[in-house]
Amino acid sequence: MNDYVENGRGLLVPNDKIIAVGRYFGQILRDGKVIDEFEDDNLIVNEGLNSMIGVGLHADSQITSWYMGVFEGNYTPVAGDAAATIAANATESSAYTSSTRPAFTPAAVSGQSITNSANRASFTFNATKNIYGAFLISSATIGGTTGVLFSAARFSAVKPVNNTDQLLLTYTFSLASA
Repeated sequence: MNDYVENGRGLLVPNDKIIAVGRYFGQILRDGKVIDEFEDDNLIVNEGLNSMIGVGLHADSQITSWYMGVFEGNYTPVAGDAAATIAANATESSAYTSSTRPAFTPAAVSGQSITNSANRASFTFNATKNIYGAFLISSATIGGTTGVLFSAARFSAVKPVNNTDQLLLTYTFSLASA
């Protein structure tokens, strides 16, 4: 029997009455106008769970910088994905103007939740692509294989973007007593 249950909204630990929930919120802008808005549940991968437990309840080093990436592969993230594999498994997109993954810059924790909604990650594309999902990782290097992968999500629908389109991405993570 599992000590936890994954569902469409997050991770439930019934014996400890804890639920961990993450969601990606996005807007695609073309010529300054919103052409698509969406929100999708994430998968908090095993590597992310281990990091969270290690920092919170052990002497593991805190990760102080996180970054957001997007992928163009027709891929559904799995619990075993890690920083070493996500870029290749999901075909990370590098078709945007920044030379690094955009920083995840959240506000302080409030109400058992953290979000970068006041400072969304921004991707300005330099090619026409189909974006299938996003991830949160501790390495700024596009295509990099080091660090810790925290979460990933396949969007419920593919997101076509054109050259000069902008994707604004928010990630919100919450822990609560169930």
